Amino acid sequence: MKDLISNQLVKYLEARGVKHVFGLCGHTNIAVLAALSKSRKIKFVNTRHEQIAAHAADGYARATKKASVLLSHLSPGLTNAATGVANAALDSIPMVVIAGDVPTHYYGKHPHQEVNLHADASQSEIYRPFVKRVWRVDSPHLFPEIIEKAFALAESGRPGPVLVDVPMDIFSKEIDVALWKQVQLNARTVRKPSLDDETAEKIVRQLLAAKTPVLYVGGGILLADAAEEMREFAERLSLPVAHTLMGKGALPDDHPLILGMTGFWGTKFINDKCKGADWILGLGTRFSEADCSSWENEYTFSFPPTKLIQIDIDPSEIGRNYPVAIGAVADLKQALRVLNRVARKLAPKGVERDKLLAEMARNRKAFVAGNAKAMKSDAWPMRPERILADLREVLPRDAILCTDVGWNKNGVGQQFPIYTPGSIFTPGGFATMGFGSPAALGAKVALPDRVVVALIGDGGFGQNPAALATAFEEDIAVVWVIMNNHAFGTIAGLEAAHYGTTFATVFEKNGKTWSPDYAAIARAYGIDGVKVASAAEFKPALAKAIKSKRPVVLDVYMKNEPVPTAGHWNIMDIYSPGRKVHHVSTGD
Repeated sequence: MKDLISNQLVKYLEARGVKHVFGLCGHTNIAVLAALSKSRKIKFVNTRHEQIAAHAADGYARATKKASVLLSHLSPGLTNAATGVANAALDSIPMVVIAGDVPTHYYGKHPHQEVNLHADASQSEIYRPFVKRVWRVDSPHLFPEIIEKAFALAESGRPGPVLVDVPMDIFSKEIDVALWKQVQLNARTVRKPSLDDETAEKIVRQLLAAKTPVLYVGGGILLADAAEEMREFAERLSLPVAHTLMGKGALPDDHPLILGMTGFWGTKFINDKCKGADWILGLGTRFSEADCSSWENEYTFSFPPTKLIQIDIDPSEIGRNYPVAIGAVADLKQALRVLNRVARKLAPKGVERDKLLAEMARNRKAFVAGNAKAMKSDAWPMRPERILADLREVLPRDAILCTDVGWNKNGVGQQFPIYTPGSIFTPGGFATMGFGSPAALGAKVALPDRVVVALIGDGGFGQNPAALATAFEEDIAVVWVIMNNHAFGTIAGLEAAHYGTTFATVFEKNGKTWSPDYAAIARAYGIDGVKVASAAEFKPALAKAIKSKRPVVLDVYMKNEPVPTAGHWNIMDIYSPGRKVHHVSTGD
């Protein structure tokens, strides 16, 4: 029996358990859209821009821990989506991008919207630098095999996006249904590599012998769904836990073993504890620049004399930025199960570090006390610390928080308590402005019973305001909190510190800072919009928005105050050698 590839593709996605597809129409993918219109199991989430679709698919994959599906048109559609797909790639988020292309029989003739200035039929090459694999389907009978490989690769090893580029005439070809049934015989999951007992014992014995060990975790812990296993291991050996930005929340921020985020936006206490460690066990982290103070030994890490044990699913990360004394390639969930078994054997009564825990507790208390005045301030524009404090008071412990870039990412990493592993979605590697608003859509679609808040700046919200159209049309009850400082605030603070100007970083009209009325824009899209008029109004407005279970935008005027920094970023040395300055406060 034969059937159209477009029809069979949808049936294949249904069989895989795909419940949502994100995307935008185009003349190259309408055959797939027509097939999706008949599906009772898959909902197509329509957007007004492909970057919105890509970020929403990213948020959805983070929430489900499975590959999301993005449907795109050719050339401009594919390039519009590229930023969102690259963001997913750098954060190791699994995604299958299915893109239409020009008809196979028109290759090289430069038909409508074809990219072929350097090679014919080459639009798929646009994605090659950042996705795990690119396929172009030139033979209809190979499509089932390719789409099966695409999902397997996206979700295996270090997860990430893949691209399946499909000429539009292929979607309308008929092939034997048996080819689709054949690939569905494959197992949907594969066994992941673990750690052998000999290596695990070597690691545990070394940590037991260490005087000042530290457990350093990155986003890989959350990708591997290994937070519970990591917590058990930390508790048995009483290991203080520091984390990267992407590792935030792997251990709840009210746990006695939590140190906090390292690096540029880390505190001096946290950075000093890492720098003074004799052994560090790094789990699921690539030791990125911001987390490691540009890898300069005097600020966060000092390898050597500190010695490193590193475990990661990606062998290319082992020893990339720091030399390893022990390196192991393994799935972190499997590895930690072995480490825990060995630790129970070698340390049946566990380890106690009461003096260290007391010191850490005093530091956390002192840090909060140092922010208390700003957290309670009635000043207008609002202090960012007050926004975070009120937000934390209102949100349930398991609320999903989607940040963007700026105070809402850096300040949150430093100051906002996360209590449930995997409940904060932030753009790490690519640090994409415009991520938070649509990522929250995907998170809420995936987890409709959880409270989802997009905490974003006015610069980030202004990138993709059309996300509100999708929220209205699909009744996606996200609450957007816009920390509105009338600027690209973080960059304004940097430019002011190094050059004494905020040129092209502050939004101005006739010499005064200015912002669109985002609450009014929200209402124009058909959803609730509130322009908060005082610090006292914010918390009740937020509580009301969450209770409404409707999409709501809260536009909050905020002072452009820089996030305190104790670490280092080498832009200081590039822009202002010897000055030791990073940011300054700007505006009102």
